[in-house]
Amino acid sequence: MSPKILFVATVDYHFKAFHLPYLEWLQQQGWEVHVAAKGNMELPYVDRKYDLPIERSPFRKENINAYRELKSIMDSNKYEIVHCHTPVGGVLTRLAARKARKQGTKVIYTAHGFHFCKGAPLINWVTYYPIERLLSHLTDCLITINEEDYQLAVKHKFNAGRIEHVHGIGVDTERFTTVGKTRKHELRLKAGYKQDQILMFYAAEFNKNKNQQLLIRALAKIKDEVPQARLLLAGEGHLKADCIELANQLGISGMVDFLGYRNDIDELLPLSDIAVASSLREGLPVNILEAMSCELPVVATMNRGHSELIRDMENGFVVSHKDYHLYATQLLKLCLSTSLRKNMGIASANMVNKYSLFEVKIKLGEIYSQYMSGERDESKSEYRSAYI
Repeated sequence: MSPKILFVATVDYHFKAFHLPYLEWLQQQGWEVHVAAKGNMELPYVDRKYDLPIERSPFRKENINAYRELKSIMDSNKYEIVHCHTPVGGVLTRLAARKARKQGTKVIYTAHGFHFCKGAPLINWVTYYPIERLLSHLTDCLITINEEDYQLAVKHKFNAGRIEHVHGIGVDTERFTTVGKTRKHELRLKAGYKQDQILMFYAAEFNKNKNQQLLIRALAKIKDEVPQARLLLAGEGHLKADCIELANQLGISGMVDFLGYRNDIDELLPLSDIAVASSLREGLPVNILEAMSCELPVVATMNRGHSELIRDMENGFVVSHKDYHLYATQLLKLCLSTSLRKNMGIASANMVNKYSLFEVKIKLGEIYSQYMSGERDESKSEYRSAYI
């Protein structure tokens, strides 16, 4: 009988966006893969999917029902491993798995960025820190995806069975890659852009954390110096209309393209010249890793995720989210210098290797192998050799 693994998150899109390569790999290794999350999205590489009545807000009563359903799912399936993601998904799963753990199930939790971190509001520490510290007792392996979170968990003696540092969720360096001049020209023609335009790209939901207003204000500061600049904003969200209005107010509506939801980021990045990012908080942002893999320089706001990926003045610039004047200054430097963009872009590509899908698969495979039942322990080495 195949060993079973359950993945849990708040919404099923999380798995489509970040985990399909790992679900595929687990099936290839003989695992029966189950997924539990809110939503009815069809996912490949999944043997069974549960639509949970789970909500992002931890105080919604629906989460009580989600907790009960998770307990029932675990009781019925006798999983070897339960791997949970997202804050609410992580809390409910670890609470629901207490009985299963006594029967041998191992619980892994990936923290995609602690809400309590350096510079976070005091309320975040008061609310989230004690919860994560307490739930670490119910965690066989805590996976952190950036160095700051790893050091924080170790320093504060989180009582998980193991604390691991994995370099993000992996970027597909074969899909996201630089292209030659001819291909870049073709991609620009296809998208309706001119060769002399300087294209700055950002893909993110329009919300308070992603803070696209900063990018619009910075562009307005340099519009006269680089009238050929264009800001490409992919994504949807409740603050999109506000951003469109801000661009109109600042007189740069013709320089900002609101692209909506896109599934062709692997074509939009290679046709761009600069990657930009404006978020207040990040764990380890995939959008920046994809841009780096496409050999782009990056101008980003200062937070733990950006600061881990971007070395100031080496592969880009890191600026306080409160200083759009300095953001505009650094952006202008890149707009005015082809050689600076090229050199910083090369540095980005050279830094991205350890965050590749290949390397992250190896690391996760080694972690999973530690929690296999006895009869499969003899084959642990196979899970590493699958990638080498």
